[in-house]
Amino acid sequence: MTALPAIPLPSGIRSRFVENINGLRMHVLEAGYETRGRPCVLLLHGFPELAFSWRKVMPALSEAGYHVIAPDQRGYGRTSGWNASYDGDLASFRLLNLVRDALGLMSAFGYRSIDAVVGHDFGSFVAAWCALVRPDVFRSVALMSAPFAGPPPLPFDTADRPAKPKLDDPVHRELAALPRPRKHYQWYYSTRHANADMHHAPQGVHDFLRAYYHHKSADWKGNQPYPLKSWTASELAKLPTYYVMDLARNMAETVAEEMPDTAAIADNKWLPDNQLPFYSAEYARTGFQGGLQWYRCGTSGAFTGELETFSGRTIDVPSCFISGKKDWGTYQRPGVFEAMQSSACTQMIGCHLVEGAGHWVQQEQPEEVARLLLQFFRQAAERAAR
Repeated sequence: MTALPAIPLPSGIRSRFVENINGLRMHVLEAGYETRGRPCVLLLHGFPELAFSWRKVMPALSEAGYHVIAPDQRGYGRTSGWNASYDGDLASFRLLNLVRDALGLMSAFGYRSIDAVVGHDFGSFVAAWCALVRPDVFRSVALMSAPFAGPPPLPFDTADRPAKPKLDDPVHRELAALPRPRKHYQWYYSTRHANADMHHAPQGVHDFLRAYYHHKSADWKGNQPYPLKSWTASELAKLPTYYVMDLARNMAETVAEEMPDTAAIADNKWLPDNQLPFYSAEYARTGFQGGLQWYRCGTSGAFTGELETFSGRTIDVPSCFISGKKDWGTYQRPGVFEAMQSSACTQMIGCHLVEGAGHWVQQEQPEEVARLLLQFFRQAAERAAR
């Protein structure tokens, strides 16, 4: 690890390692560490990002008086102790073990509770489960770019009814049978070859990530999201190809078609070419399999049973949702955005769709995200004081 290059961080953020976190040597970025006794917030990234994705937000939060901690999560970046093999221990990447990672990290820093956990993309689900399982520790939660519908339900009132076999979701066959055959990206990410497709992309990891980030950002003019009516092939096919891919294409081929030109790259202010190389160097070193294991845990259904233990539970700490106005992630699972507000979260303070941002909202519009987060932290604290 000592041979790894320095991380291009703003002033006031340091990189460090914390040992023995649920079997991991966890790499974290930290701001507001100069004085003790500050309220703490934990920032959890998604795919394919790193703790580095919070670099623009962390200074504003620390300047407001918070101790800010952002780890490279299990499977990512400079955190080690996880198995990078497709055939490795999949169970270690399941959601409740990721919650254990977050809980262990907070305990290592000496916190029995923290003011907020904030999660973006897949990190949003980890944050949601942190708040649902341990509301005594994670006293508020901000979900970003991926809404949460609540735990999976248990079969109910079935004792006197004929047993029904569990059926495979037909939507995948229906997608493949469309006039333009398609497939869902999460099931593609669960295949054995997905990591190699991206890690050894013909265009290289750097250009793969440039196109991938561009395709899901507000810079790509095709991102004009709206709610879908149902989880059916005809509705899902309305999603961009980074979510519902052409059947015969892999992800590297999919995003290559949307590679921005030289002028667009030069004009990019939220991820300029002097910052993207850090992402590409890290993923060139580690590959993508660690993050892809998270998707496999979900699509396999292998760990649904333990999540059903919490069936009917709601997130009862103060919560909010922040996403880019150009982010299809808000609507990619029909009905979830609405269910989050109506039933999954009982103290939802607000839902904010940020102008000028796509999926990478905390990188595309960091000032507005920091403002919204600080506003939420104040509102959550006021509720707790009542």
